[in-house]
Amino acid sequence: MFSKMNSVGIEVKPKPQATVQNIVSSADLGCLLNLNSVCIAFGLENVEYEPEQFPGLVLRLDPPKVAVLLFGSGKMVITGSKTPKTPKTPSPALSGN
Repeated sequence: MFSKMNSVGIEVKPKPQATVQNIVSSADLGCLLNLNSVCIAFGLENVEYEPEQFPGLVLRLDPPKVAVLLFGSGKMVITGSKTPKTPKTPSPALSGN
């Protein structure tokens, strides 16, 4: 890839430093979710849910600083973590423990 970029005049360092910025994980909660009820349970100040724009509910947690996407199908996506351990830590916040 870098040689192709160099061939068109784009100078790229031979070994650029890479850092982990965003780890995404997913899970199936095994049940259907009423996203309107989830909004009420977590409080409207922590939740973004506009089903006309996006079918999922976005719950922002801090800590850990991640976004949890919940879908009516029971699927969950956790995004924004910087370490592989972080996607597992929202579970207590979500379960209320």
